[in-house]
Amino acid sequence: MNTQGPLATLYVGVALCCFYIALVWINSLLPMFLQPLFIIPATWVMEAIKGQRPGGGGQG
Repeated sequence: MNTQGPLATLYVGVALCCFYIALVWINSLLPMFLQPLFIIPATWVMEAIKGQRPGGGGQG
């Protein structure tokens, strides 16, 4: 078994910790930016459906 020594093990451990911290950070921020991309068109679709029903209280 070929080992690189304790310093390399610490280096890889620190790198993996930084990677997982960044992964958690981006996964917690992503919904805040992506949610409006789905919510706003969904409201447009709901308003269009509400406007098409007879007696639905649309603007026309």
